[in-house]
Amino acid sequence: MGHREDLLAGAKRCLVEKGYARTTARDIVAASGANLASIGYHYGSKEALLNQALIQSVREWGEQLAKTLIEAEVAHLGPRERYEAIWGRIVEMFGANKQLWTAQFEVLAQIEHAEDVRQVLTAGNAEGWPGLGMLFNNIDPEVDGRQASLVGAFNQALLTGIMAQWLIDPTTALNGDDITEALGIIAQSFSAKDATVTVGSASN
Repeated sequence: MGHREDLLAGAKRCLVEKGYARTTARDIVAASGANLASIGYHYGSKEALLNQALIQSVREWGEQLAKTLIEAEVAHLGPRERYEAIWGRIVEMFGANKQLWTAQFEVLAQIEHAEDVRQVLTAGNAEGWPGLGMLFNNIDPEVDGRQASLVGAFNQALLTGIMAQWLIDPTTALNGDDITEALGIIAQSFSAKDATVTVGSASN
């Protein structure tokens, strides 16, 4: 690799090991084997280099997540079993890639200072949500694109929250069974309220 590629690889490593805010230009130089002047020459600034490293890391994270979900082999399962199996695989990912998941929160923490990263994430959401709806809940985006995107966005939000729980304390974080059970309870409460409203309306 040339200096440009070496710097990017070094910056990605620093993001995982030290985080965005704590990474210095000298850290990147030490991790890449390049020199300080090459950062300015190839990227303009340390911040620009770190932003590019963030963008590439986010893309790689998305690819790894999609690969994990596809490899879960859930096509033959019913809706509940499918959901539990997928979340079980995701929780396994948390344990195997703690530093990678921690780095995702660094991305969110720096989003106000990295408009190019925000644009990549925004475009990635629009592209990825329908696919998540298909992977998690078998909703075909070509049949109902809005529903697939809505469910995909919900699952992404849930994933971020579970990730935060896991990073704080893996022993109390929700697992696949917990998540499915909780959603079942919520769904039942909605149905019960709907039934109560219907009965009340009929008696009037």
